[in-house]
Amino acid sequence: MSGSGKTVGMILMAAGVVIFLIVTLFVGSGLTSGQTGGSGAILGIGLFGVLPLLILGGLGGYLFTQGKREEVELAGVRKKERLLGLIQAQGRAQLNSIIVELKMTRDEVKQDIYELVQQGLFTGYIDWSTNTFYSKDASQVGSNKCPNCGGVRELVGQGIVKCQYCGAELFIPPGAPQTTATPAPPATPPAAQA
Repeated sequence: MSGSGKTVGMILMAAGVVIFLIVTLFVGSGLTSGQTGGSGAILGIGLFGVLPLLILGGLGGYLFTQGKREEVELAGVRKKERLLGLIQAQGRAQLNSIIVELKMTRDEVKQDIYELVQQGLFTGYIDWSTNTFYSKDASQVGSNKCPNCGGVRELVGQGIVKCQYCGAELFIPPGAPQTTATPAPPATPPAAQA
């Protein structure tokens, strides 16, 4: 049903214009033939031409703008679906390939990922040193151990949590159990892992 609001809006606006033109022609012909007086013509055009034009035009304009707004929102949702599918299909995706394939900027990708995390639709992490997104099971990300470097943080947290050892941003779902642990650096330093 995408675009139906726009279509209905355009039809209503066109109907308002057509009614106005028909009434104007009808009343105008009555005025020229002498069957209608000047004040009757003004009243007729006002009531049966201008009034429907304003009502139908206003309603049509409103539906048209709502339809355009819905189209823009739907395009944004579809782009987020493609972003999510791109990362989850292979389990990981390079930021540069996402930018090229989806025709998005780095900031747009980052904002869309953050929104998907807040909505609870994406769990995983991004390693900013390699600009790679990783899709992980919520249980892997929602533990005290960083899935990227193996370092242990004190709290699980929720939402977006940054690893203090490798700088990876972990996307932890809101329902992750909140456990505590003694912080410990990774067995192999993050620089040596690459």
